[in-house]
Amino acid sequence: MDLTHVDPLLLDSLITQARSSPRRRMNHNLHKMEDPIHRLLNAMEPDSYVAPHRHLAAPRTETLACIRGRGAVVLFGDDGAMGESFLLSPGGPELIVEIPAGRWHSLVAIESGTVFFEVKAGPYAPPAATDVANFAPAAGSPQAAGYVELMRRFATK
Repeated sequence: MDLTHVDPLLLDSLITQARSSPRRRMNHNLHKMEDPIHRLLNAMEPDSYVAPHRHLAAPRTETLACIRGRGAVVLFGDDGAMGESFLLSPGGPELIVEIPAGRWHSLVAIESGTVFFEVKAGPYAPPAATDVANFAPAAGSPQAAGYVELMRRFATK
C-alpha cells in the first residue's frame, strides 16, 4: 500500500513552485486522476485568479481547508453578487468550508504562501461552459487582477 504524507518541506516546495508559476498557484495531487475522491493541495499567491465557478454539470460538493497562510472562499449568487465569504486559516476564524454542488464560488489567497487542502469527487472532468461564471472576468483577462482585489477586500471586510 502506498502511503501519502504531507510535511512542511512539501508545502515549502509547493509554495516556491506557485510563486514562479505564471498562474501564481500550483496543485499537488494526493490522488490518482481516476480515483473516485480527489484530494489535493493548492498553493496560491494573493495575485492568483481562480475564476468563479461551480460544480453542477457533474454535481460535486467541494470541501476546503487552509493549512498554511490565510485564504478565503467567496460565494456568489446566480446574479454574480458576492454573498458570503469565509476566511480560512489553520487558526481560524473558519477551519473548513464545504461548498454544495452547484454553488458559485472562488478562492483567494489573503497572504503569500497560502495552501488550501481540497477534497471533491473524481474523476476529473474539465468544467462545462455552464459551470464557469459569465459574470466575472475570464482567467488571463486584463480585468482579472482587479477582480481578485475586489474579492480579497470583500473577504476581509
